[in-house]
Amino acid sequence: MIKNKMNNVPNTFDIIVIGSGSGLDVASAAAERGLKVAIIEKDKMGGTCLNRGCIPSKLLIHSADIIETIKKAYVFGIDVKGFSVDFNKIMKRVNGITDSDSDSINNALKESENPKLFAGECRFVGDKRIAIRTRNDEKDQIITAEKILVAVGSQPRIPKIMGLLESNYITSDEALRLKKQPRKLILIGGGYIACELAHFFGSLGTEIHIIQRNNVLIPSEDEEISQKFTEIFSKKYNVYLGYTAESISNNNGSNESNDTKRSFKVVAKNSSGKRLEIDSDQILLSVGRVPNTSKLNLDETGVKVNESGFINVDEYLETNVKGIFALGDVVGRYQFKHSANLEAQYAFNNILHTDNKNPVNYAAMPHAIFTSPQISGVGFTEQELRKKGIDYVKSTYPYIHTGMGQAIEDKEGFVKFLVDPKNRSILGCHIIGTDSSILIHEVLVAMRTGNGTIDSITNTIHIHPALSEVVARTASSIQDRELFGS
Repeated sequence: MIKNKMNNVPNTFDIIVIGSGSGLDVASAAAERGLKVAIIEKDKMGGTCLNRGCIPSKLLIHSADIIETIKKAYVFGIDVKGFSVDFNKIMKRVNGITDSDSDSINNALKESENPKLFAGECRFVGDKRIAIRTRNDEKDQIITAEKILVAVGSQPRIPKIMGLLESNYITSDEALRLKKQPRKLILIGGGYIACELAHFFGSLGTEIHIIQRNNVLIPSEDEEISQKFTEIFSKKYNVYLGYTAESISNNNGSNESNDTKRSFKVVAKNSSGKRLEIDSDQILLSVGRVPNTSKLNLDETGVKVNESGFINVDEYLETNVKGIFALGDVVGRYQFKHSANLEAQYAFNNILHTDNKNPVNYAAMPHAIFTSPQISGVGFTEQELRKKGIDYVKSTYPYIHTGMGQAIEDKEGFVKFLVDPKNRSILGCHIIGTDSSILIHEVLVAMRTGNGTIDSITNTIHIHPALSEVVARTASSIQDRELFGS
């Protein structure tokens, strides 16, 4: 176990953790082992997920899901006379939950001597030396440790668009705390964050316009999933594919964010030069994320980053500087909270047990998109397999051809398996439809802790007529076609 020879010196610690998201797990576990730990956080406690990411967004999206259920009630013989949306109440509920959780973490740490909380912005000023300007200090405090974990996360990327800075644009950070529901919303970007927010605001009645430079929405998904999702979303909202935003202008001369009559015009063009002009009272940027490394002065301690600013780490999450580790969004591998939580377990072991380090096992790393319809996936996409020249067989099966699929009237959803024809291992699984984020878990267990073959699915008894039958039938249809080699 680590024990710093100078751990009795007030500003010397065994471990310093920068960031209170998944890094907090490492800090708490190390403190429980008797190590002297410092945790640095410049913002609200709990990191991006709790305050500006997966938790508040999914709380908001649940309201949108309820609205969609109400709108579809007539299909099931239920006549809903009408409903109204209380935008402020929705926002108040969500932010009340997240703020309460964040404050609870903050209050617990303020009363704790170990780990010791430093609430302020920090930067490296030397070899493993960190300067912190806390809210209560007039000058920097300098702390140091032999072991340091950087878990500072990421933030929305801001592209260079003419007139953008004068447009009072918002990102996902601000969208989750808006005081007023936009009448018309232009989303620049067509990835999963943009589509989740389009689902939320669109379901509440906001007129949605999505400007996407790619020819499909969520292009990183399996091609059949992206195509089906784009088809569905294009029927609900105004989707402009193949366009890039070039300029934003103010239509009414007012730049005040609280101006209820403000209006902006976005000009976009496609590769053919076709021009698109859209007016809106709110612009939301969602064109990717960048690591929060620019203000850390990592070069002062010798830590290397790549051309995009992500910290370079090895298979053990250690940087090029011995004793300095990093995890989560800032390393740029998988930008999911569940990935950061996984990495935290390995980081804890590898920081404490330098002679018995374990490489991170990212096998069967899943993801889900909480749009309507939901999307989930794990493993390779079909286009990735083709590009790599990996042999595969595939099968798709629609929700509607199962008993529960008929019961819930999901006519668009389907499950897709990609399987190795020789050893029957599952190469990938992709689902679009109701409760996709739940259905994928059967496949995750098979791929990560089972034998990894399609037989793990087909040999499992599935409850009839539960929705999970669609997963079983997709798997069985591969075997039924006898496409496997001997």
